[in-house]
Amino acid sequence: MIDRMNEYKVKRKKRQLRRIIFAFIFIGFATLLSWFFESQATTTILLTTHTQINSDLKSNSGLNKEGIKRADKLQEMLQSIDVIAGLDAIYATPLRATQETAEPLSKSLSIPINIIESQNVDGLIDTIMRKHKGKIILVVTHPDTLLRLIMELQGSKKIDQKTVDELNQIFIVSVPWFGKVKTLQLQYGS
Repeated sequence: MIDRMNEYKVKRKKRQLRRIIFAFIFIGFATLLSWFFESQATTTILLTTHTQINSDLKSNSGLNKEGIKRADKLQEMLQSIDVIAGLDAIYATPLRATQETAEPLSKSLSIPINIIESQNVDGLIDTIMRKHKGKIILVVTHPDTLLRLIMELQGSKKIDQKTVDELNQIFIVSVPWFGKVKTLQLQYGS
């Protein structure tokens, strides 16, 4: 009888030990999964062009009065969106017009403007996905480069070049770690 009770106690302790081990394995697996999904978050890229300029891009001119007003409207619109307060980085090309367009938002959020070459679309996308995965990024570029960026990000292919040339459009491209890329087009200013 005592042997049976001892045997029962041993079996019971073994079951409890198995349950504890199973619980630790389950907790470890759940932690690993949550880390994996968190690290694979959606990257949101806001794309826009420089606003109106004084002459042409080749002369590297700055914004004209209308361009400065639109840059301010862009900043006001983006600043009013709660998510944009969490903007992680701003990129612009070496041309003054793109940097001056990004400047009001850069100043209001105290985020420096990173200068990138507009012709290196693949390099820019690689930099964004490597350095800013799961974050919110603003890219201010040129109309012809903007469409190439959207295409390379697998965004909408239905964007009309004429609307981009109006220099008052912003495109929000959401790149999830899994699933379909989504593109939202907004107009700011008049």
